[in-house]
Amino acid sequence: MTKYIFVTGGVTSSLGKGIISASLAKLLQSRGYRVTIQKFDPYINIDPGTLNPYEHGECYVTNDGAETDLDLGHYERFLNVPTSQANNITTGRIYQNVINQEREGKYLGKTVQVIPHITDEIKRNMRILGESGEFDIVITELGGTVGDIESLPYIEAVRQFKWEVGSSNAIVIHLTLIPFLAAAGELKTKPTQHSVKMLLEYGIQPDILVCRTEHSINQEIRKKIALFCNVNINSVIESIDASTIYDVPLLMLKENLDKTVLTKLKLPLNGEPDLDTWKDFLGRLKNPTKDVRIGLVGKYVELPDAYKSITESFIHAGAANECKVQVEYIHSENINVDNVKEKLGHLHGVLVAPGFGSRGIEGKLDAIKFVRENNIPFFGICLGMQCAVIEFARNVLKMKGAHSSEMDDKSKYPVIDMMEEQKKVTNKGGTMRLGAYACEIQKGTKAYSIYGKTRIKERHRHRYEFNNKYLKQYNDAGMITSGINPNTGLVEIIELKNHPFFVGGQFHPELKSTVDNPHPLFVKFVEAAAEHKYGKRK
Repeated sequence: MTKYIFVTGGVTSSLGKGIISASLAKLLQSRGYRVTIQKFDPYINIDPGTLNPYEHGECYVTNDGAETDLDLGHYERFLNVPTSQANNITTGRIYQNVINQEREGKYLGKTVQVIPHITDEIKRNMRILGESGEFDIVITELGGTVGDIESLPYIEAVRQFKWEVGSSNAIVIHLTLIPFLAAAGELKTKPTQHSVKMLLEYGIQPDILVCRTEHSINQEIRKKIALFCNVNINSVIESIDASTIYDVPLLMLKENLDKTVLTKLKLPLNGEPDLDTWKDFLGRLKNPTKDVRIGLVGKYVELPDAYKSITESFIHAGAANECKVQVEYIHSENINVDNVKEKLGHLHGVLVAPGFGSRGIEGKLDAIKFVRENNIPFFGICLGMQCAVIEFARNVLKMKGAHSSEMDDKSKYPVIDMMEEQKKVTNKGGTMRLGAYACEIQKGTKAYSIYGKTRIKERHRHRYEFNNKYLKQYNDAGMITSGINPNTGLVEIIELKNHPFFVGGQFHPELKSTVDNPHPLFVKFVEAAAEHKYGKRK
C-alpha cells in the first residue's frame, strides 16, 4: 500500500513547508523509494494562471500543461521527477468538481455540504497519485496555516484520511516556529504549543514536529516541546536557517527526519541514503573558482519569487561551471536610451525575463539593443525572445514601429502576432499554449551546439508567436530561426550569427532545470558570461 505524509504549517506562513517537503522527499528517494509531492492550495482560484506574480510569485508549468504553484518547481528541482496536474490542487478546483457533479445530478438530490462532499473530493485527490501505482510514498503539503478558515476542510480531510488508512499508513508532520526573543535572549516554545493545541482541537495529533529556528534548540527545549505537544523527543526536529535551500536535505538527514518517518510508516531504511551527487553539487556551489554578474531585466523584480525558477536555474548552471552567479534585478521601466549603459555596462550577461503586457517593454528593447551592439551575452525567455525580435526589426531591418500585436494591434509590422488558435479564445484561465512541445533544431547553429541534438521538448506558456510572414527577412539579415516546431512551423529559438551569445527561446527552459540536470541553455549562458569577463580559456 502507498504510504502518505501530510505536511501542515503553524504560527506563521512562509516557514518553508515546500522546502521541507522536497528535502524529505529527496532523502526518501535517496533510500530507494519512489516519491512524489503534491500541494493543496486553499485559495478559490482554479489555478494560479491568472494571478499577478506579485500575488503569488511565478506560475510554474508542468509537462502536461498545468499552471501550478511555484512549490512544484522545488519538488522537481530536488527530485528530478516531473510533476503533473494531479500534483497541485486548489480549493477552486475542489469546489468546481463538486458543483459540476451536483449539476449532473450525481448526488441524487442530496444537500451538498462541506462534509462529506467537499472533504470526500479532497480525499479523492489525495489518493490519485497513490493509486497510480507509480509511487511508494506521497507527500502532501497543505498550503496556509493551521487556524485559517480556508484551510479547515483540508485539515478535516486529513483527519478522516488518517483514520481510514491507519496510523502506520499516514502520518502528519507539523512545521512550526520557535521564535527568538532578543530582549529576553531566549527561544520561546509557546507559539508551537498553541499551534499544536489548535491541531488537536481539529482532531489531529501531529506525529513529527519540525521546528524552524534561527538558533539551535537544545535538549531541554526539545524535551519541553515533546512533553507539551504529545510527541516523542526524537520526533522534535530542528530546522535551522540555512545559507542555501540545497543544504536542507543534509540538515534533515543530520536530524534523522527520514529515519523517524520510515520508522513511523513501518518501512525499512534500505541502508544509508545515496547523496553523493547532491554533495558534489553542493561542493561546487560553495567553492566557485570564478564569478559573474548577470542582469535580470523584468517588471516584477520587487518580488524575486516572480522569477524563482530562473534564479534557481542560475544556481544550477553556476555550480556546473564552478562559477558564482550574482543576479542583479533591474526594473525594465527604469531603463531608457540615456541610462542603459550605466544600468547594464558593468554586467557580464543580460537575461530579459518573461511577462505579459506593455508595461516596461521599451526598457527591455533598449536593454537588448545595448547588449546586441556591445557583444554582451544575451538570453531572452518567452517575451524576452519576442522583444529581441522586435528590437531587431526596428533597428536592423528598419521597420519603424515594429511591435507585437499584444502591445500594438495597429502596428504596420506585427513581427510578433497572436497564435491563430488563440484568436477566438475569450476565457483567460488555462487557455494559453501550455505544456511541453517538440522543437527541431537546425544543425550547425548555436542552439545545436548547446543541446547537442536536433530534437528537444520544452515547456510553453504564451499566446503570441513569431510572425512567419517575416521569416526570410530575419534569416537573410543574420537573425537565425534555429529552432522550429515540426508540427506548426512555430519559431521556438532565435539566435544571432555574429555575436558571442545571443539566444532567445519562445519556451521556458527554467522550468526544466534541476540539481541533477542543469538546463544546457543556462549552463552555456553562464559559460559565455564568464568568457565575457575573463576571456576564453584554452
